[in-house]
Amino acid sequence: MPDILLTTLNARYRHTAFGLRYLLANLAELRPRALLMEFECSDVPEELAETLLQQAPRIVGIGVYLWNVEACTQLVRLLKRIRPDLVIVLGGPEVSFETDEQPIVHEADYVICGEGEHLFYTLCRTLLAGQRPPAKIQRATPLDLSTLVLPYDEYADSDLANRLLYVERSRGCPYRCAFCLSSLDNAVRTIPLDRFLRAMQHLLDRGARQFKFVDRTFNLDETACVAVLEFFLSQMDLGLFLHVEMVPDRLSPALQAVMQQFPPGALQVEIGIQSFNAEVQARIQRRWDPARTMANVGWILAQTGVHVHTDLIVGLPGESLASFAAGFDQLARLNPHEIQVGILKRLRGAPIQAHTQAFGMVYNPDPPYDLLCNDLLDFATLRRLKRFARFWDLLCNSGRFPQVCGLLGQQPEPFYAFLALSDWLFAAIGRTHEIALRHQFDWLYRGLTEGLGWEPAVVLAALASDFQGGALREPPDCLRAGLVEQPVRQRREKQALPARQARHL
Repeated sequence: MPDILLTTLNARYRHTAFGLRYLLANLAELRPRALLMEFECSDVPEELAETLLQQAPRIVGIGVYLWNVEACTQLVRLLKRIRPDLVIVLGGPEVSFETDEQPIVHEADYVICGEGEHLFYTLCRTLLAGQRPPAKIQRATPLDLSTLVLPYDEYADSDLANRLLYVERSRGCPYRCAFCLSSLDNAVRTIPLDRFLRAMQHLLDRGARQFKFVDRTFNLDETACVAVLEFFLSQMDLGLFLHVEMVPDRLSPALQAVMQQFPPGALQVEIGIQSFNAEVQARIQRRWDPARTMANVGWILAQTGVHVHTDLIVGLPGESLASFAAGFDQLARLNPHEIQVGILKRLRGAPIQAHTQAFGMVYNPDPPYDLLCNDLLDFATLRRLKRFARFWDLLCNSGRFPQVCGLLGQQPEPFYAFLALSDWLFAAIGRTHEIALRHQFDWLYRGLTEGLGWEPAVVLAALASDFQGGALREPPDCLRAGLVEQPVRQRREKQALPARQARHL
């Protein structure tokens, strides 16, 4: 029976609790007395409480995040009612700021704000010695990463085989973007390169094949960035997949050269553009070179097999619908593999709060704290844009309809064309989720022909092509009408890549 039990609720099974593995790895002599148990947000709180209490722990540490705070609050309340003597320690970004107003904080015994690897160990050692520190809020300072035990041995073999592995070489970010918590820590700290690569080699030797870097700016140090990419490139025969987040206005010739060598889809680059409006960029302290960014994104798409995931944010202070539409169209014409459209969220502690009054920003009081309206976008418009984002992700980002999405991208105003399609689809279907793939074909045909007035033969030809490269075994109803030659699904070779990236090839 462990004295220390670490737990969290992941959004889905494929995700792993990276922060908790760091805590485990840095418990020193207490490590044999600790256990990690992961669950999912969809699990029943009473069942979670039962499972945890069966272990009879003395201390339970819980990782609290934006996506699980409501479920974690229910869990903590249950645990404290059943076992009042149980010491509950909270940590994670959701409870690191604005702690006084959070119900989950009131229920817990201690809260560690910030990087908790050393502080959690010290707190556990004190508690297990029978002492109770008087301060409920324990504030950590940014750590020297060279002093940490790396967490990668805490990944089980089942994690390596079935889940996405999070890794990091740096913490902090030099940029001060107002919507991001990383803007509060602009002192970038790194793990020594040789030590990091040894840890990655050990993961590869154990069978790890998919890696997601959590570094906020992977190519900040371009020399180290190239070295890491060359390390993984040298072992691409294993069938690897890497996800990294880069600033696109920093692509040196050496970095470009190594990116060109990756097999198609094996490297995914996330590029956070967020807004093309210069005034909005200045207001939120988003420092980047738009012209160089667009040129570099275009170069990546044209000259490499890198999978490009881009981000835009709806609702930034001072950004109108027309301004966002113009930026979306500019990006859509480049045709990146994915354009992730996100609604602005007011994360606890993020500097975006400073613009609330001046721009009439009204946020949801409950997670995910997304924008409800502001002085330029009313509630009804934000609801339309949320549906736009969901349908775009379902139909375009999914990679299932490349020909149809290519036609949308060729429209004079792609944003307004898809917004009209999104409005028609929601009016007809009444929902944005749980739409079977074969029905997506049929709804797209009707939406594009009835809603947007496109020529049926053009739409059917595009849908037939998308069917041929897709996963459906039998043609959907719209392709059975005899208006086009009966399509035959092409057999695709099995890919080692994640499904969405493989579909974009």
